[in-house]
Amino acid sequence: MLFAALQHVLPPVLRAVMRPTVEGLHHVPRTGPVIVASNHLSFADSVVLPIVVPRKLVFLAKSDYFTGSGPKGAAVRAWFEGLGMLPVDRDDSRAAIASLDTALGVLARGEAFGIYPEGTRSRDGRLYRGRTGVAHLALTAGCPVVPVGLLGTADLQPVGSRLPRPAHVVVRFGEPITVAGEYDDVPAGRARRDLTDRIMAAIGELSGQESAGIYNDRAVSP
Repeated sequence: MLFAALQHVLPPVLRAVMRPTVEGLHHVPRTGPVIVASNHLSFADSVVLPIVVPRKLVFLAKSDYFTGSGPKGAAVRAWFEGLGMLPVDRDDSRAAIASLDTALGVLARGEAFGIYPEGTRSRDGRLYRGRTGVAHLALTAGCPVVPVGLLGTADLQPVGSRLPRPAHVVVRFGEPITVAGEYDDVPAGRARRDLTDRIMAAIGELSGQESAGIYNDRAVSP
């Protein structure tokens, strides 16, 4: 009951406080499975996106956020559940496979799943090469991918900062990238790479970021 209540209360309250500028929201399907793929600049990205998307948007978050004890642990758990987060154990060697299975379960229920193809936050503001998990999800679920360009979230909550700061945030949604019938005769590996590159190119156009041209292997905890 608390979870459902928070899902109705948190988004409008946070929208009123943050007042993000939102463009292209009509590109997000109101029903059916969809992947919302965004650039990643700040921990705040996972707060901003769920409050502007007009439907439940599920992200994966470290399981540590859901296992705290006492009043603080309960508050943190309620906060993440209220934003539609699901726990994933990133210390498990099988976590990558498990997280993909969890995401496919979300899509199989006809829900929206949020993902950062770069894998981790950009510390220098450049857009890094996308990992092919996003394409695997889209091709397996047969669902569209809506690219998103986030601007200003790095100023809202810089890496290493515990509390948000005043900042102008812009969220740009692009046209959905469809996959149905487009990769039927393409080898799986090539299809995943090509689709991922298409998604990242769309994200780059929306965010205006310089392309790094490499993977972001820098470990950054959310």
